[in-house]
Amino acid sequence: MRVAIEAILDYDFAEQTDVLLAVEAAALPDQRVVEQSHIIDNAGPLTNKVGGSGVGRRTWTRTGIGRMVSTYRATIDVERPAIDITTLARSPLPSLPEDVLPFIWPSRYCEADRFVSFVCGHFPDLDGGALVHALVEWVHANLVYVPGSSNVTTTAADTFVAQQGVCRDYAHLTAALIRSRDIPARLVSVYALDLDPPDFHAVVEVWLDGAWHIVDATGLAPVETMVRIAVGRDATDIAFMTVFGGATMNAQSITVSRA
Repeated sequence: MRVAIEAILDYDFAEQTDVLLAVEAAALPDQRVVEQSHIIDNAGPLTNKVGGSGVGRRTWTRTGIGRMVSTYRATIDVERPAIDITTLARSPLPSLPEDVLPFIWPSRYCEADRFVSFVCGHFPDLDGGALVHALVEWVHANLVYVPGSSNVTTTAADTFVAQQGVCRDYAHLTAALIRSRDIPARLVSVYALDLDPPDFHAVVEVWLDGAWHIVDATGLAPVETMVRIAVGRDATDIAFMTVFGGATMNAQSITVSRA
């Protein structure tokens, strides 16, 4: 399917500020970048860096004083067949590639070590893709999607107790539960078709049968048409904009449509 994307970030800066953006769609085997453009008004030269785990790229710039507008547009062909994840086997730990290994460990927002007893006690007879599917379904059934119910300090453990959150909270808890059984899981920022309201969306990829596979406990958009932007241990690594100073948001809009 061909997907059209537009992401506009409109912010004010009181002083010149370093900004790291992660808004460009990644070029991957199952999502081909047909065309794209990224224009930033009132900013210095753009410096592109390869994204984490070699996925996508990030853009450094330094803003001027006043209003900065980042406009990203792209057309992407997504060819990702639906897969029954329950049929996929766990990859033996010694077989994990070096760049996959970090995603079995706890991180700032995904305290996987705190969920070992819960997962072993509630899902003792499941493993591999069957376990992943059960954990995703558990998060979906036991959390309520409530905008504004969390903040930038909310962790997977906080969400487990509160039983509510937004997409990043669903993703943090899903990843932490999966990692607690030594199955690699990483957070992914995506553009999601049919997401309402449109926004940057956070989901999870799990490493099964020697490959990454997308899962989304929110159930708010089809994973087959999601366009990956960046991947990482948790939300810290996949933020669409990191400001090394202060900024005020004027407006922000994300549009994802069938091209």
